[in-house]
Amino acid sequence: MFNTNEYFEGKVKSLSFKSNEGPATIGVMAPGEYKFGTSKKEYMTVTSGKMAVKLPGTEEWKEVEAGNSFEVEADSSFLVKVEDETSYLCLYR
Repeated sequence: MFNTNEYFEGKVKSLSFKSNEGPATIGVMAPGEYKFGTSKKEYMTVTSGKMAVKLPGTEEWKEVEAGNSFEVEADSSFLVKVEDETSYLCLYR
C-alpha cells in the first residue's frame, strides 16, 4: 500500500510505493531550499518543473529540468533549490 511522507513543514510531500524497479516515491516540492539525506542510492527524475541540485563532493549547482535525472550515492546528503512547484520520481536502489 502507499505511504504518505511530508517534510519541511509540508513544503515537500510524496507517496511511497513499490515499482517494478524497486522502492520509489513520487512527490512535489514547493519553492524553497532543501537538504535531503540518503540511506540508499537514489535515482531522481524531475517530472515537471526544474530544480537546482548541489550533489555531494561538488561545489557547483546543476540545473535539472523536466525529463532529466541525477543520482545520489547512499549515506550522503544533497541540496535542492526550487523556484516553482516541481514534481519528481525517485527510485531507491
